[in-house]
Parts: sequence; structure tokens; C-alpha cells
Amino acid sequence: MSLRLLLSLMLLLAGAGTALAGEANAWSDARQMVVVTTSGWNVNHGTLRTYARSADGWKEIGQPAAVTIGKAGAGWGLGLNAPRHDGPVKREGDLRSPAGVFDIGEAFGYAAKADTAMPYRALSATDYCVDVSGSPQYNRIVDAKVVGEQAVEGSTEPMRRDIHVNGDQRYRQGFVIEHNPQQRAQGGSCIFAHLWKSPVDATTGCTAMDPSLMHRLLAWLRPDEHPVFVLLPRPAYEKLQGEWHLPALSEAAR
Repeated sequence: MSLRLLLSLMLLLAGAGTALAGEANAWSDARQMVVVTTSGWNVNHGTLRTYARSADGWKEIGQPAAVTIGKAGAGWGLGLNAPRHDGPVKREGDLRSPAGVFDIGEAFGYAAKADTAMPYRALSATDYCVDVSGSPQYNRIVDAKVVGEQAVEGSTEPMRRDIHVNGDQRYRQGFVIEHNPQQRAQGGSCIFAHLWKSPVDATTGCTAMDPSLMHRLLAWLRPDEHPVFVLLPRPAYEKLQGEWHLPALSEAAR
């Protein structure tokens, strides 16, 4: 191998290492992590674990719990990590939950208050999440009384599902998973963690869980800990765990 080629390879590897370190830096301040793993890209259920980080590294908090995700499984989303294409890619309406690392946004619910330190939105009958790609309000929760009825026209996501969808309780408690915050057209919208209809009912792209688990998460999450949400198939998780500085899964979890 020539010296010129060797130097080029060394520079390429150094650049790749710098890029990977920079990517992980996007969530280096996170001290709480909610991790969902599935057995494959096309699987619509998985396991949720929670981790807290101290000077000694990540430590699992609480017990693993079952969750459901999108009916079609998962696909790479738009979050804190660089866009990826080594698997399905999340698109609007594809029934996949976004995979990657995401900020955790505001909590929401039907009640006026909730037992959480996270910013909380008490939902009203006129609150909608706009899933119409191309709308200025795309991928935003808005109040039709504030932005106007025309701004939510065509949206299929009324947030007070108990009022608009036959008493549905799935949004009674939840929080926003900050997928596609840049509102990229057709990138996917309205991604939440929320209550499940049942342990066997998958979602249209969110992560759903038992009410007791949601209650535990909302009570535990703190904005000053910069919490993030991670969803990955296990093979992808194990491949990226070191590069992305994610908690190591226990042998029992593999």
C-alpha cells in the first residue's frame, strides 16, 4: 500500500470517527433515556426500558415492560441522529414508528393537571395535531380556536379522542416524541407515546403502553435531565450501541 493511500485511509477513518462522535454529541447532555427495542423492522411490538445516567454511566431504572408500536413496524425517522437508509425509512401514513434518537417533548392529557415535571398541555376539544403534509402547521399540535378552523382542515388527529372518537382514551395521557421537528414534507407527523387500546393493538406510528407504565414515565421524566426517546430493532441497537453511547442491553434482553 502506498504512503499516499495509507494517509488517505487514515484521514477517512479519522473523519468518520469525528462524525460519529459529533452525532452522539447531539444527545450527550441526556441523563434520562427511554429505550424501546423490537426484534425486527417489521415487528409491531417491543420492550420499553428506562435508564438514568450518572458519572458511572447508564443504569437501568425500573422493570422492562411491553409496548406496541406502528402496525407495519419501524422505519428510520428524523430526529437527533443523522438520517439513515440502512432499513425502511419513515414516511407519512406508512404505519411505521420512527426509529432513531429523539427529544421528548411536552406531556399532554385530558385532565387539567398531571403528576409530571414535564411541560404539560391540558387538551381541549379544539386541539388537533396536523397531519396534512405541506400545511404550515404540519406536525404541530394547535388549537383551532387560535389558528383558525381552516388551518386544521383535513387533519385526522383530534387530540381529544374521547370527544371526537367515541370515547377513545388513548390520548388520556401521553407525551410528544420529537420526530420530524423540521416539518419535512411527507416525513411523518404526530408521533406520541400514549396509552394502548389493548396489549395486542398496534398503532399508526406511535408507541403505546399500559396506563400504569405511562404514569410511571410521566412521574419520572424531568426536563432538566434532557430526556430522549430511542426506538430501534435489536440488531440495529447492538450495532450502534457503542457509537451512539447507548446503554448496553443485558444478556437477558438480547
